[in-house]
Amino acid sequence: MAISSSNSAEWQPDARAQIVLAWIIKEHLVTGEPVGSRTVAELCAATGGWSPATIRNTMAELEDANLVEQPHTSAGRVPTDKGYRFFVDHLVAREKGLSRSDVARVNRVLGAAEARGESGKLMGRVSHLLSQLSDSVGIVIAPPLAGNALQHIEFVQLSDKRVLVVLVFMPNIVQNRVIRLDEPLTQAELERTARYLNAEYSGKSLLQIRAEILHSMQEEKRLYDQLARTAMMLCERSLEVAEETTEDVYIDGASNILTKPDFNDMNRAGELLRMLEEKSRLIAILNECINRSGAPGGAWGDVRVAIGRENAAPSMQTCTLVTASYRIGTGGSCGTLAIVGSMRIEYGRTMALVSHLARSIERSLCDDV
Repeated sequence: MAISSSNSAEWQPDARAQIVLAWIIKEHLVTGEPVGSRTVAELCAATGGWSPATIRNTMAELEDANLVEQPHTSAGRVPTDKGYRFFVDHLVAREKGLSRSDVARVNRVLGAAEARGESGKLMGRVSHLLSQLSDSVGIVIAPPLAGNALQHIEFVQLSDKRVLVVLVFMPNIVQNRVIRLDEPLTQAELERTARYLNAEYSGKSLLQIRAEILHSMQEEKRLYDQLARTAMMLCERSLEVAEETTEDVYIDGASNILTKPDFNDMNRAGELLRMLEEKSRLIAILNECINRSGAPGGAWGDVRVAIGRENAAPSMQTCTLVTASYRIGTGGSCGTLAIVGSMRIEYGRTMALVSHLARSIERSLCDDV
């Protein structure tokens, strides 16, 4: 069950408690160890100068509010899922985002790809950047394109009544599909149909093209217009394949899971790796995070964060999932970017990275128009 953010009826950390919580989280992110009051007192010396006794009382209040917990007697505290949630909702905006070197690296890699005309490899490069810069798992889901405007279409005859459909969607996104026909068509017939579709319907989606051809055939009684019927049939088959096909998913850095102390339970790590291989399940999990209720990532646009047991999938309940959507063109389909990591991630930097790359994809694809 998802853990909700603190509501107004619950105890709310005052300024001191927020500073103490932030230092516990930041220190725990670095060390992975429980954080004691003396350590927090040293960290707070420049800002608060509170005694270890005062900080112990504050830490006890945070523990009573279930924002931190004590793994065992005499140990320091570690943040809970709820503590991380409060940090993300209220304190993360104070953290640093991307450094200049991070931004320069992103721009250099994506700029080099565009200069070499590799826009088709953009999604793979973005998943690699997400993984490398976060030291976690980077994921990019390409948007479904059946509703996007077509720039160009081609048909290529294959063997066994199969046809390769080459679709160029705006802005310059190429997708290939193989369809199977009941009766074979010659290459000349396929080329004639492609010329007809490109001349009459460029700038419209496959869904619109199918609807308009059907309307035209009904209105004008063009039931015996072979060209229109062939075009209608080819569009239908292309859409059928699109509906049966899972969106393209690009995953990079899955092996990073095995290097994290948080995933030293090999059974749990194995479950997570298997989940990452199940594309339809992974897409459903990311969509759930994108559509979850609550405020988006403030300074970082529409970034969403699901922490620990906020994730419904058991294999994700020791993870943090950071997601953002991106849109291809004005009114186009939406895709998703995500980072899957341990709960000990640099929240501010990770959220800024996901947001920056989502906007970078949008700009790169719009520049291609």
